[in-house]
Amino acid sequence: MIDIFIFSQQYQVPEGLTILKAFEWAGFKLTHGVGCRGGFCGACGTVFRHQRDYRLHYALACQTVVEPGMILTQIPFFPAQHPSYDLNALKADGLTLLGIYPETLSCFGCNTCTKSCPQDIDVLGYISAALRGDLADLADISFDCIMCGLCVARCPAEIVPPNISLLGRRLYGRYLAPTAGHLHKRVQEIEAGTFQEAISELKTLTIGELKARYSQREIEA
Repeated sequence: MIDIFIFSQQYQVPEGLTILKAFEWAGFKLTHGVGCRGGFCGACGTVFRHQRDYRLHYALACQTVVEPGMILTQIPFFPAQHPSYDLNALKADGLTLLGIYPETLSCFGCNTCTKSCPQDIDVLGYISAALRGDLADLADISFDCIMCGLCVARCPAEIVPPNISLLGRRLYGRYLAPTAGHLHKRVQEIEAGTFQEAISELKTLTIGELKARYSQREIEA
């Protein structure tokens, strides 16, 4: 067992638990800040400290294992700038990004956003790409963003990097990315009913049979 602190209260929890499981072991019923538990949804962004260490640490609570002396808290949802737009009415260029998110120009390159990212994404790098109007680079660098919002919480310029990158990826995917030929072919096959017989068969299977079929499936390289 190890000692941790949740909302300044000391608890003993088993060593090896994730932060989320430690909260639950301590008796907290988590109804907010919990999602996939697999590091994909970004709902459990967490800030913590260690005793006698002035540094703040940033992580996803579902992936981070508790350590002795951790001082933990949950981060409540906070609103982020997210204006509405019609993607089909936009041009795929940097001026579009800056027109919708003009606060991007307030970035002064402190790199706090990158330091706070639990995915180790070069957040400042993709914000710099946005300022250059390089949508391809922005989309590439920000591809693994899970919208946890930790960079938003830490940005002294109060910009919203995840939403800026999301618009950039949408513009790149809608207008600039090469057409996926295999995807177009698969859509045509679906519309032609190529898989209808197989789908009808799957509907007749039991849960056990479906699980067995799933585990035996061929996986593309």
